[in-house]
Amino acid sequence: MIRVVLPAHLRNLARIDGEVHLDVDGQITQRSVLDALEAHYPMLQGCIRDAATQQRRAFVRFFACQEDLSHESPDAVLPDAVVDGREPYLVVGAMAGG
Repeated sequence: MIRVVLPAHLRNLARIDGEVHLDVDGQITQRSVLDALEAHYPMLQGCIRDAATQQRRAFVRFFACQEDLSHESPDAVLPDAVVDGREPYLVVGAMAGG
């Protein structure tokens, strides 16, 4: 069971309270986790990744085990602590200012 933590605005959109628990088949990668998340919550399609290119949205970041995975390959295997459910996979809304 993969644990996913979403920012408040995406939890509201998907009508989720707290963490999401997902069963993911095959290798546990950013792509497979996000595919499972969007399959279970179709209203999130296009919010985290561009619907056409599947590229991460500019103001969305991905973290796991205190590491920024935002620029890692979407097909890289996630850390063991995420795979076995000890740590969550975090989808974080980035802030910008000027």
